[in-house]
Amino acid sequence: MKVNLFSCVMSAILLFASSAMASNLVEVNDTISTKKSEGSERNVMLNASDANKPREIQIGLPSEDVNVYENGLPAVYSSAVHKLSTHWRSDASLGEVGLMNPSESAITTGNIAYSVNAFSKLGQKEFKGVLNYHTNHFGWQNVDMNVSGGIGDRWLYTAGIYQNFDPGSFAPKFENFSDRTQLYHAGLTRLFNNNRGKFSVIYKFSKSSALGSMINAAPFIYVGDGSVKEIPGFKLGTSSYAPEGGRFQYMDVMDGKMKSGRFGDFTDNKAHEVAMLFDYTFRNNLNWTLNAKFMNAPEANYVDFGGSNISEVTVADGLFMDGSKDAYTGLVEGRRTWLHFGKVKNVLLTSELKKKVGNHDMRLGLNEWYYHLDYHSSSFQWIGTVTEYPQILDRREADGSTDKFRGFNELSPEYTKGYENKLAAYFTDNWQISPKFNVYYGARLEYYRMSADQIPYGRYAGFHIGDTHQYTDNEGNVLSTEKIEPHKVVKDKLNYAATAQFTYKITKNFGLTADGTIATRFPRINEYAGTGPTEEQYKRVTIPLLRGGLFYQNNWMNLTSMITYISKSNNIDQQNVTKPGTTQSKTTLLIYDIKTLGWTTSAEINPFKGFHLHALFTYQKPTYNNYFIKSPFEGVPDLNANGNIVKEIPQVLAEIDPSYNITPDLRVWLSFRYFGKTYANLTNALYFNGRWETFGGVNWKVNKHLSLGATVVNFLNQKGASGTINGAELLSKEEAGKFKDHYMSGNYLRPLTLEFSASLSF
Repeated sequence: MKVNLFSCVMSAILLFASSAMASNLVEVNDTISTKKSEGSERNVMLNASDANKPREIQIGLPSEDVNVYENGLPAVYSSAVHKLSTHWRSDASLGEVGLMNPSESAITTGNIAYSVNAFSKLGQKEFKGVLNYHTNHFGWQNVDMNVSGGIGDRWLYTAGIYQNFDPGSFAPKFENFSDRTQLYHAGLTRLFNNNRGKFSVIYKFSKSSALGSMINAAPFIYVGDGSVKEIPGFKLGTSSYAPEGGRFQYMDVMDGKMKSGRFGDFTDNKAHEVAMLFDYTFRNNLNWTLNAKFMNAPEANYVDFGGSNISEVTVADGLFMDGSKDAYTGLVEGRRTWLHFGKVKNVLLTSELKKKVGNHDMRLGLNEWYYHLDYHSSSFQWIGTVTEYPQILDRREADGSTDKFRGFNELSPEYTKGYENKLAAYFTDNWQISPKFNVYYGARLEYYRMSADQIPYGRYAGFHIGDTHQYTDNEGNVLSTEKIEPHKVVKDKLNYAATAQFTYKITKNFGLTADGTIATRFPRINEYAGTGPTEEQYKRVTIPLLRGGLFYQNNWMNLTSMITYISKSNNIDQQNVTKPGTTQSKTTLLIYDIKTLGWTTSAEINPFKGFHLHALFTYQKPTYNNYFIKSPFEGVPDLNANGNIVKEIPQVLAEIDPSYNITPDLRVWLSFRYFGKTYANLTNALYFNGRWETFGGVNWKVNKHLSLGATVVNFLNQKGASGTINGAELLSKEEAGKFKDHYMSGNYLRPLTLEFSASLSF
């Protein structure tokens, strides 16, 4: 289970309805002086890595999850197993989508992160319908429809359907679509007491199959100066690095039995959800909301691919393509595959009381969130050619036997079954002390209980539940004999969060702002799916966030500049590390700290009628602390990463988002995002140069019923890679020079894509 976040700007509330590529974005000016929510357009659905989920807005820490809330409840409780994009999309069933800042999110959810905050359409007295259609030049077809209205004076209804047929930017061959997702919604609302109250019941069914990381990696030539080149015959973004046939064998970690299958058959996700929403405003203007939902996902499955080093083999290595009598010679890569099987249930409830008393806007809230997880994964390894649609090679032994798949469950097979429960109370107050001075503060106290079965043993080839294994030293002496079986872990802990934000206007246009937030938690159930932390390693995770700066506002510009500090202690990470220059890998559990100091300046500018510009610049320095890896390989030194820049997180970030309304009904817009130099491994020996992610489009409201749009993704047609480089985890800086013009593999940007949309309102 694999789970980056920064950009601390005093901005953010985004409203978008039907278009997943921002055809209906509404700009909201920053309200730094009086509101607790940060506000401006953040284009959260413009994602250069994945078209089907919000982008992760960075806050200087590795991401724990993609945080999306619908009607005050998590869209999925955790995306570690049940992936967000399999159950939630920005579709026509949503009436409003906004963005919570990290401080607000910490109090209401317990997580410090920018969080998408969505609300369902419930209906209205008059009938309304919307039909959205999207396509692109690769053959993507997306249909999204919602109808809503009233029945008499006291009933409202809503119903929607979402259908996604996405072949991706190349044909995977073993599956028709890279993403095939279906969502169905239906809801009924009862109005009562002269519309002071309403009660809604909403049913949702999701069915999704997505190939994900199976098709998101590619080989390239690492030039040595931070840039990459395409290898001959392989186009980044439009060539497939997934095997053509898609069939494999694996050992089931649950019983040790050998089984077979196709990659595309292990990506099924299904979920049923029933939500109940209650909202009532008393005559003294006290507002009470109580939202609850039950969700059952009997299938929450996905497949992960990984890689190691790319090398050249000779006849002596004894590798053969299917049906060939001659040994294969050429480039190969050791490939890894993880098959993830999950069953998820949750019961979630959030209730809030809100009331404005004088200069105080107060809120008292309650979370009761229960999450049950039944999850395991199996892993295996294989060797593939470094070509488009790679061939899986056989290793033929002297006795004539063949070995195509190997290393069964050697690399981080996982298992956990149990539950976690969060019972939390929180309080916030937005206090307008004077026209110039505003204070927002809040606190959260959470009782956390976890009960989980785990298998806390080192992994090895042939690992499975029920096996009896002998651990030996280098001389072959038996150190211990263990039967592999689940162990129960039970934890009862208290977590807390607190925030305080101050805004003071020195003059009509100029002022000061500062805030501090702290949130804590203990290791979660998904962090026990591997070997898990031992009792000595089980420690409180603490995340403090401090910000302070200046703002300037007038009738055409809103400027904010802030210094930010954020850190995280006891971060848990399970790493597969590779011996440099080989395909030999081991799994290790790491617990370390991260801290980031940054400076962010953000501006919202409206210099003349019809034109709007959002601009942001961030400089940050995220570094590791207490990060030590004892090398599991002979001849490879231990790694002390203290002071190293955190991999995958850039030190420089910039956003430039201009838009212009040529007429009230015709809008053109661009979005430029710059991500500076990022390190591609733990030792900071390898890195990727800065890159631009670019989007542009035009939206035309033809009439009150029809809107048309066109979007270009990656219009600069950048071919860069991103993320980490497979097999380079422990590569030292002294060895980096050896990798000039070296073949490697990793992730890449979405290719240049032309998208078209039409929206029909009726």
